[in-house]
Amino acid sequence: MKVAIYVRVSRTDQVLENQINPLRNYCYRMGYQYEIFEEKESTRKTRPVQWELYNRLLRKEFDGLVIYKFDRWARSTKELIEHMENLTEKKVMVYSLTENIDLSTSMGKAMLTIISAFAQLERDIIRERTLAGLDRARAQGKKLGRPKGKFTSKDVPLGVVREYLGKGYDIREMAKIMETSKYRIEKAIKKIKGSKSEGVLKD
Repeated sequence: MKVAIYVRVSRTDQVLENQINPLRNYCYRMGYQYEIFEEKESTRKTRPVQWELYNRLLRKEFDGLVIYKFDRWARSTKELIEHMENLTEKKVMVYSLTENIDLSTSMGKAMLTIISAFAQLERDIIRERTLAGLDRARAQGKKLGRPKGKFTSKDVPLGVVREYLGKGYDIREMAKIMETSKYRIEKAIKKIKGSKSEGVLKD
């Protein structure tokens, strides 16, 4: 069985060997052939090594993926769930050493289901907070100009957009959840980047 070992550090002062050595020992014990993929992040948010490996895994160039911890693979629960579900559908074995979870087993699949359920709960909570913010804006006399639950460029809550960004959601996904256009989400993001102010976006 040939597997890919993926290791990542988010700071330059962290040592990759702290992840590589136990993962290599695990592969020795299991009798796996392996190739190591190392990612050292800088100030950029892109992870080219991970992205290349992910696509190679989907093409079945490896039988499995071995990681030190799930958060080494993904920055957000949403990204983790999406990638792990896609890999398991392709019959790629995924094993996390720290959590001792093998997604090819019944227990591993159950754990992924639980993680997915919590991710959905998190999305629902954020959406409820978004709509509550809209209701507060109405109570304060702000004219929103669209049906309930629909956001215009004048009332996209910046705090909610910040939270979505921090959890790894992209513009398309935020627009869908908040029932508004991608253009208005882009305007909100530009406003966030240009100002530290809280509250509701004003034109």
